[in-house]
Amino acid sequence: MILKKIILFISISIVSHAVESQTSYDLIAVDIKKSGSKIAIIEGTELKITDRKEYDNQPDFINEKQLAFSAADENGNHDIIIYNFESGKFTNLTKTPNQSEYSPSITDCGLFVSAITVEQDGKQRLWLYPTNFGEPELLYDDILPVGYYDWYDNKAAMFVLGQPNQFVYPYSKSEILTISQNIGRSIQKRPKSSIVAFVDKNDTKEIAGEKAFAIKGFDLEKRTFENYGYTLPGAEDFIWLDKNLLLMGKGNALFVRKANQEDWESSGFLQIKDYQNISRMAFSAKLKKLVVVMERK
Repeated sequence: MILKKIILFISISIVSHAVESQTSYDLIAVDIKKSGSKIAIIEGTELKITDRKEYDNQPDFINEKQLAFSAADENGNHDIIIYNFESGKFTNLTKTPNQSEYSPSITDCGLFVSAITVEQDGKQRLWLYPTNFGEPELLYDDILPVGYYDWYDNKAAMFVLGQPNQFVYPYSKSEILTISQNIGRSIQKRPKSSIVAFVDKNDTKEIAGEKAFAIKGFDLEKRTFENYGYTLPGAEDFIWLDKNLLLMGKGNALFVRKANQEDWESSGFLQIKDYQNISRMAFSAKLKKLVVVMERK
């Protein structure tokens, strides 16, 4: 599918993932109890899905029993790995020695796991990898370099790196709407809605000496904006637990709040030896499991 060209320097394209990959991260799962607008960590259920010095990051549930994530090998090459909670086994969805795949997500149709692929020539574009392990497909050949994204109506709302970066949605081949500029890396579709939420770095406030960024929503059907308050100061990764409840992590602590409220409430701590700094997260309502990315000390 050929869409309107967004031309940016390829040297910018490697920034979004290469800098982060210099640090070692692991995936840790924990059972949580959710009641209304509150969650509680069930102590003793912590599980280290990965436990190695290489990069394991960017988790996303692709169904009720499987989690996809990006993992680096000893040579620094990144592939998409599928972890099965029932069997405890890992499967390579990709195994590409000359390119790297990041930020996996299940497509709306459920037939593909999408991923940001850094190709051999340095292009960073969105590819589709069939769940039946068939041949991958390039989705948008002229939208690059893509950093982050989420899905609505079988189209991807994408963070395109640049100066400034752009947040775009391709309604059609001829209409690629720029929703915003200078956004953060968290792009999360609000459940049971046509709204995609994002961190707006143009709108900030200082709290206790740290920056908090506005969380905005854009309704892709109505083409209107919504306001969801501000992030935790000093953090910017968030997810939706349901249509109304937002979750963030900072340090070893988890915080929740309703989208229409201002104050974040502490929901407990993940005290795991040799780990710190919760960043990205994924949640399965059916499994009642939260997966967090934590940095190895």
